[in-house]
Amino acid sequence: MVDENCIRIDFGHSCEEEPVVELYRSGGWWKEDMDPSKIGMLISGSYLFAAAIETSTGRCIGMGRAVSDGVADAYIQDVVVLSGWRGKGVGRMIVSALLKRCRSGGISWIGLIAQPGTEGFYRSLGFSPMEGHVPMLLTGGID
Repeated sequence: MVDENCIRIDFGHSCEEEPVVELYRSGGWWKEDMDPSKIGMLISGSYLFAAAIETSTGRCIGMGRAVSDGVADAYIQDVVVLSGWRGKGVGRMIVSALLKRCRSGGISWIGLIAQPGTEGFYRSLGFSPMEGHVPMLLTGGID
């Protein structure tokens, strides 16, 4: 586990584009047709944006977001840590910080969709499968 003095979690509504793009690429979520100049909108449109910063270098090594109405419900998403830092507790620090902020804001329903293979990580933080529910993604639709 990483020494918590080596990493700080910053909350904000701004972050440089390139570190965030690097994190999305590290998670395998960046599509080359995406516009990096929209990162600011992605961050500012989030209820919470948490960046894990290596204190000695100032480098952003992880991030996570909460998307919410700010009243009742929130979804944790885009939790990613650079590959060299995975398995050291950075993701746990990010998710824990997001949960603490959501709960302190009165939000009690907090969900997420876990990637295959990450269920154990999220279970260790108190999440469990939503029996009787199926995550869905729009792949077509009404024009």
